[in-house]
Amino acid sequence: MKFTDIFIRRPVLATVVSLLILLLGVRSLGLLEVRQYPEIQNTVVTVATAYPGASSELVKGFVTTPLQQAIAEANGIDYINSSSSQGASVIEAHMELNYDPNAAVAEIQAKVASKRNELPADAEDPVIDSATGDSTALMYIAFYSDTVPRPQLTDYILRVAQPQLQALPGVAKARLFGQRFAMRIWLDPQRMASLGVTADDVAEVLQDNNYLAGVGSTKDKYVRVDLTATTDVSAPEDFDDLVVLSEGGTLVRLGDIARTELGAEDYESTAWYSGTPAVFLAIEQAPGANPLTVAEAVNDEVPQIRAQLPDGFNVRVPYDASKFINDSIDEVYKTIAEAVLIVLLVVYLTLGSFRAAIVPAVAVPLSLIGAAFVMYVLGYSLNLLTLLSMVLAIGLVVDDAIIVVENVHRHIERGETRFQAAISGARELAVPIIAMTTTLLAVYAPIGFMGGLVGSLFTEFAFTLTGAVLISGVVALTLSPMISSKVLKPHGNQGRFEQFVERSFERLSAGYLKLLHGALDSVPVAVFFGAVILASIYFMFITSESELAPTEDQAILFFQGTAPRTATLDYHKVYTRQIQGLFEEFPEYHEGFTILGRSPDTVFGGFKMESATERERSQMEIQPEVDAALKGVAGFQTAVFPRPSLPGSGGGLPVQFVITTDRGYEELAGTADALIGRGMESGNFMFLRKSVEIDRPVTNLLIDRDRAGDLGISMAEIGRNLSRMLGGGEVNRFSMDGRSYKVIPQVEREFRLDSAMLEDYYVRAGSGELVPLSTLVRLEDGVEPSKRTQFQQLNSLTVEGVMMPGVALGDALGYLETQAQELFPKGYGFDYTGGSRQFAQQSSALMVTFFLSLMVIYLVLAAQFESWRDPAIILVSVPLSIAGAMAFITLGFATINIYTQVGLITLIGVVAKNGILIVEFANQLQIKERLSKRKAVEQAASIRLRPIIMTSVALIVAMVPLLTAAGPGAVSRFHIGLTVATGLGIGTLFTLFVLPAFYLLLARDHTKTERALEANEETV
Repeated sequence: MKFTDIFIRRPVLATVVSLLILLLGVRSLGLLEVRQYPEIQNTVVTVATAYPGASSELVKGFVTTPLQQAIAEANGIDYINSSSSQGASVIEAHMELNYDPNAAVAEIQAKVASKRNELPADAEDPVIDSATGDSTALMYIAFYSDTVPRPQLTDYILRVAQPQLQALPGVAKARLFGQRFAMRIWLDPQRMASLGVTADDVAEVLQDNNYLAGVGSTKDKYVRVDLTATTDVSAPEDFDDLVVLSEGGTLVRLGDIARTELGAEDYESTAWYSGTPAVFLAIEQAPGANPLTVAEAVNDEVPQIRAQLPDGFNVRVPYDASKFINDSIDEVYKTIAEAVLIVLLVVYLTLGSFRAAIVPAVAVPLSLIGAAFVMYVLGYSLNLLTLLSMVLAIGLVVDDAIIVVENVHRHIERGETRFQAAISGARELAVPIIAMTTTLLAVYAPIGFMGGLVGSLFTEFAFTLTGAVLISGVVALTLSPMISSKVLKPHGNQGRFEQFVERSFERLSAGYLKLLHGALDSVPVAVFFGAVILASIYFMFITSESELAPTEDQAILFFQGTAPRTATLDYHKVYTRQIQGLFEEFPEYHEGFTILGRSPDTVFGGFKMESATERERSQMEIQPEVDAALKGVAGFQTAVFPRPSLPGSGGGLPVQFVITTDRGYEELAGTADALIGRGMESGNFMFLRKSVEIDRPVTNLLIDRDRAGDLGISMAEIGRNLSRMLGGGEVNRFSMDGRSYKVIPQVEREFRLDSAMLEDYYVRAGSGELVPLSTLVRLEDGVEPSKRTQFQQLNSLTVEGVMMPGVALGDALGYLETQAQELFPKGYGFDYTGGSRQFAQQSSALMVTFFLSLMVIYLVLAAQFESWRDPAIILVSVPLSIAGAMAFITLGFATINIYTQVGLITLIGVVAKNGILIVEFANQLQIKERLSKRKAVEQAASIRLRPIIMTSVALIVAMVPLLTAAGPGAVSRFHIGLTVATGLGIGTLFTLFVLPAFYLLLARDHTKTERALEANEETV
């Protein structure tokens, strides 16, 4: 008794096996987590160190360099970049994918601590922060008011809203973009000079008279009383009364030489919600947290926060990435339902019988639901990629059911009973079904063992698909033959439509057999044709556009505006008002946000639209118009770009080409200018720019050391006084309502409008008299780099930009690489960051996996067929199908990206299944019926024509919902659907004629082998 006979003879056993699969799958579906993409951990650890007033060169040499040397010793770092600017050092350590974020922070924290004693005394302690996941926050919540000052609004959010949101499960941090309260001491240098006070005096008074004292307690034998002392200043108005100088019975108070106010820590940046000043909370999810769950919790909390807001406060959620995620997943669910219905309709039309269609109608949902159990066991989630694998699985799992029911039906037409037909048909197909199942498992297995971003994303895709195929194989060997034996009509009982379908396929088979017979008379022509097709793949590949992933319509466009290096916040406000006005002219504009002064010369914001289904034009159509409109804003150099389609891109503009060298920044900028000139001349780029310009004005104060020495003035005293007056650094903190706030002395803005006003500042000489700086310093103007950036501890500059519409990222980066190799002198190198780095590292990963899958499937087939020839014959059809798909990619219907590459890998298994049906049956005909190779392959191809056409058409129509997809995620679904549908359609057509020719050329003559064996037996 064969294995399949057991389940046909014992229908209850077959039913129980399938019901167990159903129960486990349904239960697993309820337990699976729902998220956008498989969980990945791409951690960036940021070390920010403030050194108020210090030049970028000083910051780089004494803060950035020692810190990044120590940080570079940590494990798991992919690359380090740093930026040293006026008063600030920022070092970013980008960790390897899926490196433990907690271990990364702990190790880097230890490395930074080891260098703390080497940093300048006036530098603040380094602040270490980490972000894991998408570089763009999950949500932005805007708080705004027409009546309340922004620092007061910030303080309320800091005390009330931020703690509530940060306490929610899955929220790593609620990052605040606002102006925090600070006690500002606005110094008047003229009053200070007239009353004999220096900035050093002010700082000393603030430190000595705003003192936080831990007094202790009194204690007798039975009673202890805690003590406090009013050594600190707890009310803003009390700062005016602090005594700065006492001379001759006259008290000089702080209010006499300065204006004090409870202001803001920072007057260099602000944020707007649709043009209204606002405070933003950026919600960042914790590593491993489900973005949908986190967003749901935050959205539930926002109404409660709104109800608590004081009068005049408003709150909105201008950006919520979970909406796109939810809409995308809903679209894929819809696609799965449509594909199942379309496939079952096609199965009915090709079988001609509702009864026959029952078999695949049961097998397809059962296989998909059973795959959920495999996902649960492996710890996977329901995400865009696993659901996409389900769509592809529909066309694959229906194949097994179709093949079974078609073969049983064929035996019934020969006059066998339904039971005997099921026995015979299942026995014939047991080996091919196992071969086809293991073939598909072999195809996707290499994807599951890939590293990097693509491996992390597509492992779940690959193993979910193989899980569905594995369950389908089990169902095809157990349930499908049993159902066929019960539901198919006996011979002679077919209806009219079924008879019509039968006659149509018989005529098609006869016509095909005639054409094939003629084609096999010219085997060299078919072989030459196959060789030409194979050669064409290379040329189509190199002429096709390539990118990591297609751009999706996520209903938001980001923009970045770069102002002159001398720009102030007031400058940003003037030109950002123009941008806001331009946004509001677009009918698709819904709302937006803007962060002014994100860095001193940069404005960043978002152009938010309604979802794709609620507007007529796509994001890709709107982007060039928004970009063109913003180009008319004279005060900014602007760029408009979409949100990255894949997680872990690092953010920023699409093109990020890093030039590295040990040379100076002036020479580096000149080399970058030459590269940018070539790039813009090529027509590949809408714009390119350098991240570093040699255009930041700087005034050097050249101190006459001899004169200062004669007057008894030290360099430290000059430096401290200038830092107190201009640096804007905190002296200490004061307490108000249970929270501490910075105390920041600084010269009033009207007394620091230009560098010439510094000559009227005074310092104290050794005699006690005040001396104007004009007697000690000489001013010298110059320029310096806008910032001093480094990449992997080498001086660096990033050429960043946006491609022209229709130019793929791969083509743009390839051009820059070619030009760099021509232009760069010795000692220069290049690298990538952001999305460009993703592309450079991952774009070829799947192509390597493609060839690995091809090798694995060859070896698996060789083991199954016990032949080195048969697998080669079966896989002849693979390049034919690849060429069919590449033709449409080359014509511009899609690009070479991770989705189309996965589609190409899918074609290996799908097309190989057709080859297995022909080759395995032809071998059996040679052995059992002693047919010649030609007669065997002709008969095998004509008999297997119907299941090949049915399975191919079923998979192609399963792709129709992907090809007609609209809404979120539609572009990536279209690309993979186009690849599979066109490759399978054209590949199947070629397979039906080219594969038999190669069979004649390469296959073993089993008839001669059998005769030789018989002759040997007779001799013995």
